[in-house]
Amino acid sequence: MRTELVTTLKRQATELLADIEREKEPILITQHGLPSAYLVDVESYERQQARMAILEGIARGEMAIAEGRTISHSEAKLRLGRWLK
Repeated sequence: MRTELVTTLKRQATELLADIEREKEPILITQHGLPSAYLVDVESYERQQARMAILEGIARGEMAIAEGRTISHSEAKLRLGRWLK
C-alpha cells in the first residue's frame, strides 16, 4: 500500500484520485508522521460496506442463537406464509 503526506494530497489531489481509480489500491494519508486517513475508490468502498453489512447480519444471527431467540422451521414457514400473502 502506498503512503502519501497530507501536503501531497493538497497539492496533487487530482493525480492521486486518478491513481486510486486506475490501480484500485488504497492510499494511506499521513499527517505529522501519523496515519490520518485512507483514500479508496468508490467501488472498493461500497464492496467493503456490503461485506460489513453481511458480517453484521451473521453476528446478529449468531447472537440470537446463543440467546435462544430462534423458532422452528415450521413456525418460520407459517409466519412467512402469512407475511407474504
